[in-house]
Amino acid sequence: ASDEEVAQSISVIFLFNMIAALLFPTLGTLLGFSTKSGEAFGIFAGTAINDTSSVTAAASTWDSMYHLQSATLDKAVTVKLTRTLAIIPITLVLSFFKIKKNKEGQKVNLKKVFPFFIIYFVLASLITTIAIHVGVDSHFFTPFKELSKFFIVLSMVAIGLNTNVVKLIKNGGKPILLGFICWICITCMSLFMQHMLGIW
Repeated sequence: ASDEEVAQSISVIFLFNMIAALLFPTLGTLLGFSTKSGEAFGIFAGTAINDTSSVTAAASTWDSMYHLQSATLDKAVTVKLTRTLAIIPITLVLSFFKIKKNKEGQKVNLKKVFPFFIIYFVLASLITTIAIHVGVDSHFFTPFKELSKFFIVLSMVAIGLNTNVVKLIKNGGKPILLGFICWICITCMSLFMQHMLGIW
């Protein structure tokens, strides 16, 4: 994809993620999600919002609204990043088909197509699990959680500074419509599955 297409895709995704981060905590309350536990809303945010930073924003808002410390945030980010693992096979398969379509005998550059941040997520999860298992106090990781929130806010600002909303609305009618349809479908499917599994 061209740089402009990539920018447009990101802008559409973030447009609906921003709306979700603002609306979902209120929606969760109206739908009757438990306010004593962040599990149901955390799973909802982690499955229905398409970007980790927006998942963090929605889950943190829920934690703040109902004084749950970081229970919702922990659940939401874990669900979202587990879901993100699907990027690995999808990216590799799409890269393979793209190269096959070009028929130029190109090789896949793993550094360009592999989402290495997933490896860092898995490593961080292993370190935390092992550390707590051997007796390290979980409060030791609190500063890292605060730092991660700061960096996520920073990334949101950076993406916002590179997004031209006027240009997106002028030239992106079909992508916005597609994004809206996908957003509604994913939200409804998330709620349906949680209801079927008895989480909500």
